[in-house]
Amino acid sequence: MQTPRIVRIIVIATVALILLVILPSTVFITIPSGHEGVLYRKFSGGTVVNEFFHEGFHVIAPWNTMYIYDIRFQQTEQEMDVLSKNGLSIRADISIRYQPVPSKLGHLHKEIGQNFLENIVLPEIRSSVRKIIGKYDPEELYSSKREVIQKEIMEETDHALAKKFIILDAVLIRSVELPTTIKTAIETKLKQEQESKEYEFRLQKEQKEAERKKIEAQGIKAFQEIVSEGISDKLLKWKGIEATMELSKSPNAKVVIIGSAKDGMPIILGGQ
Repeated sequence: MQTPRIVRIIVIATVALILLVILPSTVFITIPSGHEGVLYRKFSGGTVVNEFFHEGFHVIAPWNTMYIYDIRFQQTEQEMDVLSKNGLSIRADISIRYQPVPSKLGHLHKEIGQNFLENIVLPEIRSSVRKIIGKYDPEELYSSKREVIQKEIMEETDHALAKKFIILDAVLIRSVELPTTIKTAIETKLKQEQESKEYEFRLQKEQKEAERKKIEAQGIKAFQEIVSEGISDKLLKWKGIEATMELSKSPNAKVVIIGSAKDGMPIILGGQ
């Protein structure tokens, strides 16, 4: 008579033990820092889209489920083989930084799920990269237009991901790998262009120096013409007389004869 009772006690104890082990992980939920939760109510409406649960401690019914999302900015890298404008195969290493929209986690969970990176982010970034890079030549991607291309990829992808409750924070082209022959040709061309620019700069510098010397010579010539026009024989004679008068005031003995020279200038005799 005691056996069935003992069995019942054992069964009840076993069930209680199982509940004590299972319930804490399904009833008492702790959401870590940088995360938020989406609640799924099994018997009353399914996914809760208009409410989300912040980090910290929460208690839920054992038949419900809490899905926890990392809402911090996350980064992933992708190596892709794409075709340029002229059909050349290019390997690009792309880095992207993204984040789920915290206030739309319920919609994100219901429409896409926790694997949104593989289902949405990566397919969209691949599509945008192939579309944008396909508009440019390898040389532009390798050197001059990389920032412009990054911006276009960013705008194209961000527009698509915004509709899927995901924020795209940055797109970076980390490296571009071209076939060796094409890379060498581009580097040679860039070097020649740089040398050509340096040569043009030297020519412009020499040309400006020549123009400066020409202007300087024209100024000197104009000055000489102005001075020569203002000098006459009478002025020279007067200046000569003035100089003679100054010399005559010196203490040295001398004889000044006025008007004795052929040009009428004074002659000074005497002294050492």
